[in-house]
Amino acid sequence: MNELKDNIDQASVSLTTKELKLFYLTWPIFLEIALFMCMGIADTFMLSAISDNAVSGVGASNQYLTIALLLLEVIGNGASIVVAQYIGSRKFFEAAKISALSVTMNLLVGLMISAGFVLFNSYLLQSLNLHGEVYAYAQSYLRIVGGGIFLQAIINSLSAIIRVHGFTKEAMLVSLGMNVIHIAGNYALIFGHFGMPAMGVEGAAISTIFSRLLAVVVFFWLLYRIMEVRIAFRYYLTLSREYIGKILKIGIPSALEQVMYQSCQIVFLLYATYLGDAALAAKQYASNISMFIYLFAFAVGMGTSIMVGRFVGEGRPDSAYRRVWLSVRSASIATMIVVLLVILLRERIVGLFTDDAEILRLCTQVLLYSIVLETGRTINIVIVNSLRASGDAKYPLWIGMITMMGMSLPLGYLFVFQLGLGLPGIWLAIAADEWIRAIIFTFRWRSRAWEKHALVGPNASGELPAEPVTVQV
Repeated sequence: MNELKDNIDQASVSLTTKELKLFYLTWPIFLEIALFMCMGIADTFMLSAISDNAVSGVGASNQYLTIALLLLEVIGNGASIVVAQYIGSRKFFEAAKISALSVTMNLLVGLMISAGFVLFNSYLLQSLNLHGEVYAYAQSYLRIVGGGIFLQAIINSLSAIIRVHGFTKEAMLVSLGMNVIHIAGNYALIFGHFGMPAMGVEGAAISTIFSRLLAVVVFFWLLYRIMEVRIAFRYYLTLSREYIGKILKIGIPSALEQVMYQSCQIVFLLYATYLGDAALAAKQYASNISMFIYLFAFAVGMGTSIMVGRFVGEGRPDSAYRRVWLSVRSASIATMIVVLLVILLRERIVGLFTDDAEILRLCTQVLLYSIVLETGRTINIVIVNSLRASGDAKYPLWIGMITMMGMSLPLGYLFVFQLGLGLPGIWLAIAADEWIRAIIFTFRWRSRAWEKHALVGPNASGELPAEPVTVQV
């Protein structure tokens, strides 16, 4: 905490775009996302000591929780892009108002989603064709973690605002603390250590909620130390039609695209349930491993989007254009290296999670297809994030509707059930979608059609707003 405070005290205002470097932005984002993923991996790894059914149940619940988080990103992502462009144009007063508004909006949406999970968790899980122990574990986890999803709603908004101001390292340190608490809580509540009861899956869920609650408190403290313009309490209660419109203009298409993607994953999960319990467990393990393969690409995509948003706000589209191609190259090289390592070590990696021979065979088999899937996904991650940051958020949505819903799902059915490819058929269908979109988005960025979608023009004076404000020093 002292290191965090010292880092913030040394900065009086956010870094300008000229001062921002991709590596400076990316490595803390990389670690933050890795730590966030570790929360899910920690649950998977520790719960695998209970049973593979526990892992399958939690994995099934996470399909819905992931969609909920993507819905919350309607506001978080939309606000971060709008704030980035306002910072680029040096309109800091407006950036503060939008930041407060995004927290309020996300909290309200989060509370509604939490209520939905508490009331309708049984119906949601029954639609996945779950039975027996898997269903019981999934229901227990979804009721608790889903009921507290509003805490993650607040975290999404606060962390996005903090990152877009250039304080990616500080956001990462908060995530580090959250993960340490989460893992310690898992150890205590899943297995019954430190005098706590052994609660299994419920213990993992409670640990998740508690660590998020503490993170909310720290993120709020951090927000008030890094903002150029201090957020007044009334900003949280002030609804601006103009600002809401700009947030939703970016946030709704971005989130809908991601919801479509995750909905396809749920359908693929449904396909896997018909292949048997071993295939279902193998899919969950392979999906968790895949997250680490595209981790660096995701971090580069987020770092690049911050820079693109600033460049667009400053009226420097040429800089944004060049930055994206450099990022695609860096992310692709890193992904290829990680993919090759995973393929070489796949048996040892999967062996960390399970000793079931059939699950081990299926999981290592599908990981071979990562070299096809992840290379296309990497290009998508970087360019799509950049299109959103420029304001061109609708185009990826329309393309996704065609390729995800119209191509990957029918292909998956064909590969899995008609051609008898089983679980690898799911990986091939996803890879086909990723590569088609990667090619289309590459041409979109090259066309520079995104330049006309900027949300705000540059502030020619480069000065703070005339309205009286309190500057955080």
